[in-house]
Amino acid sequence: MKRLVIISSLLGLVWTYSMAVAGGDVEAGKAKAQVCVSCHGTDGIGTQPQFPNLAGQHHDYMVRALQDYKSGARNNAIMKGFVANLSKADMQDLAAYYSTREAVLFTPKVE
Repeated sequence: MKRLVIISSLLGLVWTYSMAVAGGDVEAGKAKAQVCVSCHGTDGIGTQPQFPNLAGQHHDYMVRALQDYKSGARNNAIMKGFVANLSKADMQDLAAYYSTREAVLFTPKVE
């Protein structure tokens, strides 16, 4: 039992450290994500197949994707409009929020 408590504590510290290193504020990201809900869903699960799930995405990937939409390296007219006024801090916050959401894995339907 003592070993389990120690392991749990260490895992908690590792998780806390990884979130601090990744950057961003989860609660601020949740507030900023309200504009994303219509396409990417309340917790980052896309509302339609054409809208990607953001829940559980890696923090650094999310930040890079947002930066690429803003710079034009990723070409999507809808996303370009949404990211146009995002600061680096906004991107960090959004990535922090979505990276803490539980990912949902879908099994492709084979007919």
